[in-house]
Amino acid sequence: MSVADGTLRPAAGVPMASMTSLGVGGAARWFVRATTIDEVAAARRWCGDAGVPLCVLGGGTNMIVADGGVDALVLQVAIRGVDVRRQGSSTLLRLGAGEPWDDVVSVAVSRGLAGLECLSGIPGSVGGTPVQNVGAYGQEVAQTIRDVTAFDRESGEVVTLSGSECGFGYRTSRFKGEDEGRFIVCEVGLDLRAGPPTVAYPDVVGHLTRHGVTKPALVDVRNAVLAIRRHKGMVLDPADPDTRSVGSFFMNPVVDPARHADLDSRATGRVPGFVRSDGQVKISAAWLIEQAGFARGHQVGAVGLSTKHSLAIVNRGAAASREIVALAGAIKRRVIDRFGIWLCAEPSFVGFGGDPDVAFLKEVRS
Repeated sequence: MSVADGTLRPAAGVPMASMTSLGVGGAARWFVRATTIDEVAAARRWCGDAGVPLCVLGGGTNMIVADGGVDALVLQVAIRGVDVRRQGSSTLLRLGAGEPWDDVVSVAVSRGLAGLECLSGIPGSVGGTPVQNVGAYGQEVAQTIRDVTAFDRESGEVVTLSGSECGFGYRTSRFKGEDEGRFIVCEVGLDLRAGPPTVAYPDVVGHLTRHGVTKPALVDVRNAVLAIRRHKGMVLDPADPDTRSVGSFFMNPVVDPARHADLDSRATGRVPGFVRSDGQVKISAAWLIEQAGFARGHQVGAVGLSTKHSLAIVNRGAAASREIVALAGAIKRRVIDRFGIWLCAEPSFVGFGGDPDVAFLKEVRS
């Protein structure tokens, strides 16, 4: 791509499967990689002039591309940069959207800054974290985001949104909700402070206990989370076919205590749940999937469930995106039939248009 003379020159017919962790899907009609905000703006202008839709790609770890490809200009946001500044009792990390997320977590932990240690090992780039409000093991990125710098595709201007303006919720934000497609995240500001690690989830507590860590430091929790995620096949590893996925395919459903108690009364054994600060109970989607009859390692043709974790749908080598959607749909229907709970798919679906099967995967009913 060249913007030195104000001209954007995208490549045509670029295969996208290799740009995603799942490894499925067709080609982008047009493709360009932006390393500056000016190049993001140039891509938007080019699309306007050419009458071509714009599709944004980050790290490609939470995306399923349609077999027919994407009839759009696919813009990969690859803006880099890590700026660390002390501001009173806190430290501000100003991050380019294209920075690898786990590298940022490593920087924070090495500097004794708390707030990200439980988010270790999450694949992808910084730009996707506020969109998804990524979270794990008792932490969410929303807890540390000071602001997000984004390109507003409607106005053509660069805007800065405070954390409170981002509309964060469980695995969602305004970027994924009411303003989906409007903003292109270019930079993220994190407000971190020195402090003890978060040790809330049983998995983390159990790992630390087994390893004799009674007073865990930030690095202890980071290492524990990385070990747990590797055990579940949730850390990208080219040598491990169980990591050829989008990570957790379905979000853990959240129900009120009465609904949780009702599920307990009808299930064989206790339904595992984590009580949130608001009193609601987050239920393990993996448990629901296994109880509905889909065991780890379940396989249909070239797709299946990870042998390490039933929440990950994996490409066994030559899968089509339609096969991924079909297996996910079968799982969701079985969980509805067994428990009356509608699981919601977490990844983005690109190039599917108004596909009814994808709409079903994204639909949630209480």
